[in-house]
Amino acid sequence: MKKARLRPLSLIIMAIAAGAAAPMSALAHQDDVAQLAAQEMAAADTVYKVHFPNLKLARKAAISFHANLLASNYDEGYLVMELNEREQAKLSRFGFTFEPATEWVEKRNQVLTTMQEMTQLRQELRSSGDGAMIAQDVALRGIPGYECYETVEETFAVAGDMVATYPNLATWIDVGNSWEKNQGLGGHDIRVLKLTNRSTGGQKPILFINSAIHAREFTTAPLTLDFARTLLSGYGTDADITWILDHHEVHLMLHTNPDGRKKAETGILWRKNTNQNYCGSTSNKRGADLNRNFTFGWNSANGSSGDQCNDTYRGPRPGSEPETQAIESYVRSIFPDRRGSGKNDAAPADTSGIHLDIHSYSELVLWPWGDTSTAAPNGQALQTLGRKFAWFNGYTPQQSIGLYPTDGTSDGVSYGELGVAAYTFELGTDFFQSCSVYDGKIKPDNLRALIYAAKVVRTPYLTPAGPDVTSVSLSVNGSAATLAASATDTRFSSRNGREPVQAIAQAEYYIDVPPWKAGAEPVALASTDGRFDEGTEELTGSIDTSGLSEGKHTVFVRARDAAGNWGAVSAAFLEVGDDSGGGNSQYEYANTTSQAIPDRGSVTSQITVPADAPAASSATVSVTIDHTYQGDVRLTLSKGGRSVIVKNNNGRDSSRGSKTYTASISASQFNGLTGAWTLTAQDVYSRDTGSLTSWKLVLDK
Repeated sequence: MKKARLRPLSLIIMAIAAGAAAPMSALAHQDDVAQLAAQEMAAADTVYKVHFPNLKLARKAAISFHANLLASNYDEGYLVMELNEREQAKLSRFGFTFEPATEWVEKRNQVLTTMQEMTQLRQELRSSGDGAMIAQDVALRGIPGYECYETVEETFAVAGDMVATYPNLATWIDVGNSWEKNQGLGGHDIRVLKLTNRSTGGQKPILFINSAIHAREFTTAPLTLDFARTLLSGYGTDADITWILDHHEVHLMLHTNPDGRKKAETGILWRKNTNQNYCGSTSNKRGADLNRNFTFGWNSANGSSGDQCNDTYRGPRPGSEPETQAIESYVRSIFPDRRGSGKNDAAPADTSGIHLDIHSYSELVLWPWGDTSTAAPNGQALQTLGRKFAWFNGYTPQQSIGLYPTDGTSDGVSYGELGVAAYTFELGTDFFQSCSVYDGKIKPDNLRALIYAAKVVRTPYLTPAGPDVTSVSLSVNGSAATLAASATDTRFSSRNGREPVQAIAQAEYYIDVPPWKAGAEPVALASTDGRFDEGTEELTGSIDTSGLSEGKHTVFVRARDAAGNWGAVSAAFLEVGDDSGGGNSQYEYANTTSQAIPDRGSVTSQITVPADAPAASSATVSVTIDHTYQGDVRLTLSKGGRSVIVKNNNGRDSSRGSKTYTASISASQFNGLTGAWTLTAQDVYSRDTGSLTSWKLVLDK
């Protein structure tokens, strides 16, 4: 069994510093969380199993009644919702039926009681004054009962540590205050983690992501934080991540509603902010729904509530809440206005920028409009990118109108006002999603979608229609390198309609200068079968390395479909060595395509040693991985049904970062060294993640 892990001392110190101003000043105003929990449990008679007539209506109900949604059991034909009589009547018109959700309520109450007890235990540890007990508390990680989800303080501490570790890549920006902080009741800053290579100048397109605007949606802020980890740990070793941070910017508002999140960390299904001016200062229904408080479209379509105690209470006026003001001001500061004032004015096709609002749950990818069934003026392009996102995470892509409209939502300022491509991701199947589901599915599936968003943010209304380059590998042989790649125009979700698939018509590569930069020089790639006529093509080309300087170069590859759409760029690193001293680079075969290793999952990577390779009786395999816990990973090399372990997993090895592992193999072990080799990188334990950066086989002379 893997040993328990303590957080690094730097994070502990920063967490204390980050929270020092809030906890003591807020103690006098601290809610009785047991009383808030009791209010929630007392509402059992309003919780129903809602049986739906068909899956399409169930998805629409999950959008329109998202504030009421407590659980989804699509396979069993029902949702669990908290509903009043008026809301039941609205659903009844569409054929929904109801019965008390007795079992769900009992389970919810058990979980809530357990989390309350764990929260109380932590408070006692913190106030004990006993050094040993405080150290024990520090070793506890995450939200009680959900250790994979960082608390607000832990999230801010990790972000601060990222800035300290990667000062040229990360900046931690204060962009506003929460309601409680404005009132002197403790509270929190609203902060943005900005990621880009500060050494590369010029105007860079921006991917902006905010998360946890609804407090009880546990998976959202951890996913955004894990995205930051992936980008920072992959810089310099993963070619795609490196060019993304060199040429683009990623801005992450990790906690959009931190005060509300602190309530939800106790197990209470808190959704809104904590404004005590609405619904009573001690009510667990107080506050405003921040995602109904945005100025564009506020209260425009009967898609929110004027009842202060309702979970979709829109606030007394547009943008009344400080959290909403912070996000609106920040979005306006980073994106220019490229859309007209009319509802049907489209943003120009070359508009850059993407805004993602990360929510849970319902396994949906949504785009504007949500207040009308009419398509947005950029609706076709929004749909294309939405179906691409859904291909990666497996969700249902659709316009964000449900059975009824919503208004005053976060995409109002970004798309409605400014014309920036805006989407909502609804992660997973539960607000308090289990760590096993998050680590095993939600995180790996959605990290792929977020990486794609960061790739296409320069022209999100154009690039997603084109083919994706799915792999790039380079084999060096003397003064030449063989480039092998794959491109496909098929990666669109078909769960809610289909995108047209075109044949690949052209492919090209660039060295060091990407195609959008001045001085970029394209070199044509060929199809391995001699013609471009299919939706998926294998590509090949040769690179003359004799004129390249010694060291690491970046090879960018892109493809165009028959409709003229150029797709997203993918890249690989090309290492050029000095062969004047009689080195053996002509015996080296490498795969430099980095791949994320899913938590408790595996990835494979291939190298083919050609039949005409120099004869050798042995070889050395070198594998570089970047991981937050090296002991999680097992590396296995195989060919022709035979295998050898390059690195075994070891739960006591807590080293992190980038590391290279080597092993010697013989021709006799594998019936020769030529042929197709497969490296498998397997993550054996849960919680930590990383990537297979690159690997190579060097035939010994």
